[in-house]
Amino acid sequence: MVLAGGEGKRLMPLTADRAKPAVPFGGMYRMVDFVLSNLVNGGYRKLVVLTQYKSHSLDRHISKTWRLSTLLGNYVTPVPAQQRLGPRWFAGSADAIHQSMNLINDELPEYVVVFGADNIYRMDPQQMVAQHIASGAGVTVAAIRQPLPMADQFGVIEVDAGGRTISAFREKPTDAHGLPDAPHEVFASMGNYVFTTSVLVDAVTRDAADAESKHDMGGSIVPMLVERGEAAVYDFRDNDVPGQRESERGYWRDVGTLDSFYDAHMDLISVDPEFSLANAQWPIFTDQEPWPPARTVHGSAGRMGSAMECLLSPGSVVSGSTVSRSILSPGAHVHSWAQVDASVLMQGVQVGRHAIVRNAILDKNVVVPEGAKVGVDLDRDRELYTVSANGIVIIGKGQQVVP
Repeated sequence: MVLAGGEGKRLMPLTADRAKPAVPFGGMYRMVDFVLSNLVNGGYRKLVVLTQYKSHSLDRHISKTWRLSTLLGNYVTPVPAQQRLGPRWFAGSADAIHQSMNLINDELPEYVVVFGADNIYRMDPQQMVAQHIASGAGVTVAAIRQPLPMADQFGVIEVDAGGRTISAFREKPTDAHGLPDAPHEVFASMGNYVFTTSVLVDAVTRDAADAESKHDMGGSIVPMLVERGEAAVYDFRDNDVPGQRESERGYWRDVGTLDSFYDAHMDLISVDPEFSLANAQWPIFTDQEPWPPARTVHGSAGRMGSAMECLLSPGSVVSGSTVSRSILSPGAHVHSWAQVDASVLMQGVQVGRHAIVRNAILDKNVVVPEGAKVGVDLDRDRELYTVSANGIVIIGKGQQVVP
């Protein structure tokens, strides 16, 4: 079960008319492709994606892209909030599962994998499931190690002396304790869970009857099972992904803010990227539209099409312009004498002649007219567009930049 119903308010304007998991990432992909690829590569091919807010583009992407062979009963199915238990939307991630209990009853699995839909990482879920089964726990929570001073930014998992059983689950504590084997680190929850089915059904049913509950997986269900001594932790550092370089071990990014979304893109483009999209043994799958190959054109002095430390998607064109440290999505076109640096250009973006784009995220079909500037004068940009805390300029879908 993939939880994909969040609003993604902190990613506005990128989520103005699409769900957060449907936001494009890395040129060719959407964020939901990463969790679905991890599950499918790991051998889990009966997947439901629980959606709610602004789900049309997400539903369409899943329906077009994620078509598995039905011969063996495989499927990836978007499931909107169906109001099966009354005229109300999902009140939280735990309520989403409670309202979708028919999906579990249809399959009657022994275990249920519940993963979030909007993080960037590679993970073999089979290894986490194997640990869960061996431990006999009711729930296993995936965790990534983070520096102790950063504990107040995460949901923190505290463990017993053995380092596996969860003794407490606290949201953004200011007095967190370090791990038994690493006092300078804490376990931060990744929002990925493996449940024994009977435990999950009982927990969400009990939670639904509690009028005071937030009906949240991390805030309600896990603490309930911690109190019962049925919660274990899975150390993401132990996960071995086929084809992954050792330097990428433990890479995981929560791209819940505009700055973290931008930073995760910058992780992709160096000579030795922190996170490489090129892993033939554990590919990230996505929709393959019939775009032509990427092109760089014009080679005369003063009008040289060049791209350095970039990801160029199929259908993108660098035409007599200079593009550096950037990601160009399909159909993005940078025209002659323009300059694009440290930016993310989504599908169909047009950057006109002599224009300058720096430290920016331009959503689908944004037009930068001839001579216009983005990211050069942040005071002016703040009056017209969204500018993040770190000074990244974000321009929403279909806008035309003011010259």
